This record gives sequence, C-alpha cells and structure tokens, in this order.
Amino acid sequence: MRASQIMPNFQSSVWLKYVKHSFQYLVNHFLTFLLVPIMAASAVELLRMGPKEILRLCDSPHLGLVHILCSSLFIVFMATLYFISKPYPIYLVDYTCYKPPGTYRVPRSFFLEHLKLSPSFDPESVKFQFRILERSGLGERTCVPPALHYIAPDPTMADARAEAELVIFSAMDALFERTGIKPQDVDFLIVNCSMFSPTPSLSDMVINKYKMRSNIKSFNLSGMGCSPSPISVNIARDLLQVHANAYAVVVSTEIVTPNWYTGNQRSMLLPNCLFRMGAATLLLSNRRRESRRAKYRLMHVVRTHRGADDRAYHCVFQEEDVQRNVGISLSKDLMGIAAFEHFCIHAGGRAVIDELEKNLQLSPEHVEASRMTLHRFGNTSSSSLWYEMNYIEAKGRMKKGDRSWQIGFGSGFKCNSLVWKCNRSIKAEADGPWADCIDQYPVHTVEAVKLQQ
Repeated sequence: MRASQIMPNFQSSVWLKYVKHSFQYLVNHFLTFLLVPIMAASAVELLRMGPKEILRLCDSPHLGLVHILCSSLFIVFMATLYFISKPYPIYLVDYTCYKPPGTYRVPRSFFLEHLKLSPSFDPESVKFQFRILERSGLGERTCVPPALHYIAPDPTMADARAEAELVIFSAMDALFERTGIKPQDVDFLIVNCSMFSPTPSLSDMVINKYKMRSNIKSFNLSGMGCSPSPISVNIARDLLQVHANAYAVVVSTEIVTPNWYTGNQRSMLLPNCLFRMGAATLLLSNRRRESRRAKYRLMHVVRTHRGADDRAYHCVFQEEDVQRNVGISLSKDLMGIAAFEHFCIHAGGRAVIDELEKNLQLSPEHVEASRMTLHRFGNTSSSSLWYEMNYIEAKGRMKKGDRSWQIGFGSGFKCNSLVWKCNRSIKAEADGPWADCIDQYPVHTVEAVKLQQ
C-alpha cells in the first residue's frame, strides 16, 4: 500500500483553513487595523509639535471653537467605536458535575453477572463483553441508572426521561446554588445530548422546571456523539459576543437508559460496557465584573469540518498502517498549538487515551485526569471533559495562568476542542464529584483486569 493511500493529504485543506482564519481575523479587527495607525500618527504628530505649539495652534484665529469641538467629538467617537468593537472576554464563572449515589454503582462482578443472566445475549456476546470490560480501564465505582439494574433491562421512555431529570436537575441545582445566579438571570441555554432527543426537548424541560424567562434563547443539540460540549461552548461564545452583560448556561450529558443494546452485533455491544451516567453544567458570562470570581477565561475554540477524504477530519482521523492496524492521528493544525499545562482528553476508552498519549507525545501525568475519570466514572460522553477538569482542580494543580486543552471526540471521530486560561488558583471543592475519593487517586491501571467468567 502506498503512503499516499494511507495518510490523507492535508496540505491544501490546512492552507485554505489558515486563509479563512486570516480573513475572519481581518474582518473582526478591521477597526483596530484602521484606527490604531491613525491614533499612533496623531500621537506622534502631537509629541513632535510640543505643548507650546499646540497652545499656539488652539489660539490661532484660523482654528475656531467649532473646529476644536468637532475634532474632539470625532476623536471621542472613534475611540468609543474602537472599544465597542473589541470582542467581549468570555468567562467560565463556574461549573458542576453530577455525582451518582452509591446505590447506582455497578462493580464489574455485578455487571458480568447481569450479562450472564440476561436472555438477550448469546454465549459469544457475553464472552465478548467480558473481554471488553477487562480492557476497558473502568473501576469498581462507575454507575448506571436504576432502569438498567433489572434483569433483563427493559427501559422505557419514562425511565429515560427520569434519568435526564435526575442528572440535569441535580447539576443545575448545584450550579445555581454555587454561583448565586437565579434561573431568571439566564439569557441563553444550550443543552447537548447525543442519543436521547425527546419531545418536548431537554432544553424545554429545563426551562419549564426552573421557570426561566419567556424570551430566553435556547438550543438543543443531538446526534453529535461525545464531542458537542466544545460546540455548545462555542455557540454560547458567539451569542455572548453580540449580547452585552449576559449569562449562558451549557448542559452536557448523555442519557444511558434508552441506549442499552440487547442484540448480539459486536460493534453495538461496546457502549454497554463503557458508557455510564453523568452530566455537567457550565455558567458562562461576558460581564467584566465576573472576571474576579470566574474560574477560567475562554482563549480558543478549535472546530472541525469534513475534508475531501471521508476518513479525514481536520483534527483527528483514523487510519491503517501497512500491517492494517487501525490507529488515531492528529493533523498539523492541532499539533502546532502552543504548550499547555493540563490536558483533558475525552475518556472514551482506554485505547483512545493510549493513542492520544502516543501521538501527542504526552507524559503519563498529562493523561492522568483522563485515565482516572474513565476509572472512576466511566465514559460519560461529552461531560467527561469536565470531570477531568475537576480532577485537576481536586488535586490542587490548577494555578492562576495555567492553560488547559480540552479535546472532545465524537461519532466518525469528529474532534472539537477548547483552550482555557485559569483566572485564579483553584482550591479543591468540598462537595465536588471527587471529594470523597481524590486521596485514593491516581490508581495504577493495568492493561487488562482478569475477570472470573
């Protein structure tokens, strides 16, 4: 197999992407490029003239009061226009992660016993799920919703809605309590959940529960796999750039109940072994007064779009080597980003974390948050990035000025990522999802845990 058949050619697409970004930057900062040279030239001219020359010019009969007033108004107008056109800083005021109760816990032995007792799976499917769980990297404290504790699970729409209300409302209650923001203060609501998209929508469910304003702008994202948390933040950022003094709430979750697979197709069995319940809620704002208490400031959003090659997404793509082993690679537009102190790689599975650690040449400490999140909470889909961020905080490692790179993967290996700058040194939370177990981590995770069949 030729090298050109293995590695997609990104040269033209990356070049076009840089041209597009350069044009967007020029348009967004047009007034800056226009006004800064004018103001600089004016300042240089005034300095060259000196105070005596300026006073003499003001006293000149050729320069009346009207001319001076018009010139002053023009300068004030242009300066005001310049500052208004500057993009708003976007702050992550705070966020919360849902912590399931211990009664929802599914130890590996419990999970495997359910598989063996379930009439839905043939012996080969049970063995396959055994092997997946052995190599999954999941620990003994991951949780599934009540509907999946039955033998055999028979989840209903009502069960799925009950899980959604539990995880979302619990996280939302904690967010409002921690930040002191009232539901009526929220201007924008973005909810992302890939596989569960009921009617009325999840965003409507939240609005009705908290009696939010009738003119709130809400968005409900679905079908994007595990990657839409950065997309949701990007939508919030765009909205906050055009509406001053506003708040946006982002909810990231995946509802596990309706997605339990009862057939025997191998690829469809993977989510049964990896996905667990979880949710995260974020409060973002462009209010400058929030800069003092905000945890982070949003620095960069990396979005992907489909390339000419179906295998090629501009951030991450799957490919085969000459021995036809499938791996994960990163394109140059991500590899060229500056250094970071912390990495939050979507905890989709042990293999994903291993490949990213290798391709990004990261140390075990860099991927510690991802591995430990997978071990403690399992794959919580789009919310996993926030459990990882909270792990770093709980360890007392997040210091003022630190930069964190969150990388989310979705279906077809869509990749979206966020870059945050820490606004203040963050202490461990007494009520966070890691509060009762952070001293036990990190734990050593072996390549495979031998389970008794």
